[in-house]
Amino acid sequence: MATERQVHQGVDREKLEGFAELAAESPEEVQFGLSTRSTYEGTAAHSLAKVDSYELGGETISRATREYTIPYGAWKEVLDAGGWVGGTDRLEPIEAALSALASCINVGISINAVANGVDIEHLQTRVRTDFDPRVLFSLEDLEEADAVFENLTAEVEIESPDLDKDRIDEWARRAPVYTLVSLAQDVQLTVKTPAEAAVDD
Repeated sequence: MATERQVHQGVDREKLEGFAELAAESPEEVQFGLSTRSTYEGTAAHSLAKVDSYELGGETISRATREYTIPYGAWKEVLDAGGWVGGTDRLEPIEAALSALASCINVGISINAVANGVDIEHLQTRVRTDFDPRVLFSLEDLEEADAVFENLTAEVEIESPDLDKDRIDEWARRAPVYTLVSLAQDVQLTVKTPAEAAVDD
């Protein structure tokens, strides 16, 4: 007789445990290669970002149903004040980064909750920061980049019958985007001319 699946918060716990065992025994099998690309649209601050394939364990996974397109821009009032003609509201990249951080904190908490058999009745994370655009507009030297963002906060609202605030805090800090924005990262920036890009193709 087949055993009933243990589905907890939409996840088959037996499969999750199997995936965790694979990650522990063969970490190379669960290494990700992630990338996006964004193309300038000819209007300052406007780009069209695309996300599609990714790599898992050295294998490229690509399918049409995960081709995501995101039009980035800025806030209409700011564009109007800055001289943009016909400015319209678009998602601003900083807001996208903040929403990614908030969502990824939810990921860190919810995945670990499932793995530990903890029920979540409500989970919402709010992320906020103060942003000084003067470095962006070359009104301050690049050396002042550390002062662009201040007061970055993340507030987690959670309802759970097994609530342990210290454990929730730990799970939140395990979120990959939390690591990306809170720890020192070395971005290897490369600028290519058309001739160099042609050589690579």
